[in-house]
Order: sequence, then C-alpha cells, then structure tokens
Amino acid sequence: MGPIARAVHWLLVQCYVRGGWRPEGKLPDDRKMVIMGASHTSNWDFIVFVGTIDAVGRQARFIGKHSLFKGAMGRFMRSLGGVPVDRSSPQDLVGQIVARMEASEDFLLVIAPEGTRSRTTDWRSGFYQIALRAGVPIVCAGPDYARKRGVFGPVIRPTGDMAADLKPAFEFFRTLRPRHPERAAFPDQA
Repeated sequence: MGPIARAVHWLLVQCYVRGGWRPEGKLPDDRKMVIMGASHTSNWDFIVFVGTIDAVGRQARFIGKHSLFKGAMGRFMRSLGGVPVDRSSPQDLVGQIVARMEASEDFLLVIAPEGTRSRTTDWRSGFYQIALRAGVPIVCAGPDYARKRGVFGPVIRPTGDMAADLKPAFEFFRTLRPRHPERAAFPDQA
C-alpha cells in the first residue's frame, strides 16, 4: 500500500473507530470469499465495511471500472483493494473476478447485491455467480446503524439453488438497521 492509500485507509478506519463502530461476528477461516454487503443505503456503508474488515485483520477488495485504474490513480485504487474490470463485456465480469480470485492466495471481495443505494427488489446475481464458480463461501455482512456494529452473519456455501441458498441471508439482513431503512428491500418482497 502506498503512502497516500495508507493515509486514506487510516482515515477511513479512524472514522469507523472514533464513530463508535465495532465488529460483531466472525469470518470463516477461508482465505477467499465473497462478502455480500447489504443493505447498502448510504455512502457511509463503505466506511463501515472497510473498518469492520480492518478490525478483523483482513483487507477488503472491491470492483471498479477499469478506466479508474490508469496511472497514479490506478496504483492508488489497487492499493486500497480495488480490482479493475472491463464493464463493456458484462457477461464476462464474473469470469474476470473468478480469474483474479484464483490467482490470489487471499481475496475477500465485498459486493453490494443491490448494485445501488436506492430502494430496489431486483438484486443482481453476480456475487452469487462469482462465489459459485470460484467455489468460495458467501458471507452475509451489513451495517447495523442502531447499534453501530458491522455485523458478520451467516456463511453460505452456494449449491446452485440461489433462491434456497439466500433465504438465511434475507432473514439475517432484516435484523439489521440500515442508515436509510426506507431504501432497504429484498427480492423476496416483490
């Protein structure tokens, strides 16, 4: 991690700690996983995820469009955990991430399944497809603003039956209070 990225990371973690946030729960022993982060209703959620994952001694990875990873900005984004993807071929996005995951010894990818901070019941399935193809667990995690906790919940080992596999996830996410509860919704509420 370069000095600027280290300073930004430190600042994000300080916002988390000084804001009174604490982690709750634990990650599985796996070195590779997809963290399904929901309900994503605020830009502050990013700070909660960075702080929570840092508090358990790991580094989060996140997906960004490849154009953000050029020159000095690219070095900065990568050092913060960014993974560039070419979104012009979305059908291959899963393959791009699976290849990166397979080439790494340690890869903890955080994805907001909603794909937006707005209310939606149409969650994307990329997080599930990545975990299924890479053979890694999905860890449910989310911010609980009522208690100032970044909470790790159920661990899901994908079987290929997404609807059945995600039932514990929906139950878990309903126990957490997002920053903007009016924006939180789940696919099974349609």
